[in-house]
Amino acid sequence: MAGMIKKDTPIHFALVGAGHIGGRHAQQMARCGILAAVADKVPEKAMVLAKTYSARAYHSLESLLASEKVEVVAICTPNHLHAEQSIQALDHNSHVLCEKPMCLESREAARMISAARKTGRHLFVVKQNRFNPPVQFLNQLLRDGRLGQIFSFQVNAIWNRPEKYYRDSDWHGKKELDGGILFTQFSHFMDLLRWMLGEVEAVTAFCGNFRLQGLVDGEDTGVALLRMKSGAIGTLYYTVNAYAKNMEGSLTIVAEKGTVKIGGQYLNELEYFSVEGMDSPPRYALRPANDYGYYTGSMSNHDQVYDELVKALRCEDFNLASAEEAAETVRLIEQIKSSLRGR
Repeated sequence: MAGMIKKDTPIHFALVGAGHIGGRHAQQMARCGILAAVADKVPEKAMVLAKTYSARAYHSLESLLASEKVEVVAICTPNHLHAEQSIQALDHNSHVLCEKPMCLESREAARMISAARKTGRHLFVVKQNRFNPPVQFLNQLLRDGRLGQIFSFQVNAIWNRPEKYYRDSDWHGKKELDGGILFTQFSHFMDLLRWMLGEVEAVTAFCGNFRLQGLVDGEDTGVALLRMKSGAIGTLYYTVNAYAKNMEGSLTIVAEKGTVKIGGQYLNELEYFSVEGMDSPPRYALRPANDYGYYTGSMSNHDQVYDELVKALRCEDFNLASAEEAAETVRLIEQIKSSLRGR
């Protein structure tokens, strides 16, 4: 991979998208290197964030790339822009860290991966829930074969998004712009399901829009029955209709040699654990969720994402989801969506 950065050389970052999540990226960029430039289609937002970090402000990615030479560009814009903006930055010979979801179609993912290979630059997609301690613990159990054959599983994502979330946005809830709640809210769950349990062989799914008609083009609730290529069967239940707040983000695995549930609001607690020959591990310290004011999101692990990104740029061993893995998440969502039947 071209573009190694030596340990004594500061990393220069650029940020596209100066919203809530962009601000979180800006903090980590300043911690790990130099935030050189910020772009946002709303010039005032770019200027405010840029001033905070003594960076330069731009009104578009195009104007930023025409004026700046940076090692890394972080894409924190609405979902439908991720593919084209990532490719633009890669073609500019910058490494790219793209917020989830990677993109909204598999063909876009293929173009992004092709651009990274052509330019010899890194393309990573933020999958910060992989760093939740209970998630890492369960994944290691699976990799070590401690659970034996996986019989069945259950994924629950019971969250809340108020009407204000959609009314105040020019892209949330619009099919062509955000792709739906599986992409916008629940792609982390799709990533973990695929990462831990492998490929899906068959899916039957149902959906409905019970509360957010006129605000969300697609469903606000869905259920799916999944059969994996391994033979394991399981269910996925996802909704943004939980009353008042996020209630649960969980993954339960029932296997030959154990039963484990990661739960809490954000896959951040080991709720129960019974594994052959093993004592229950100590309780994990809980990390705060990403706080966006009137709603919250997944665990705030962006510091670990950036630590691993720096390792990758310095050609050290690193632990980040690859672009190919992120593309598999897109394909899984496409599988589920192609099977959805409305009420």
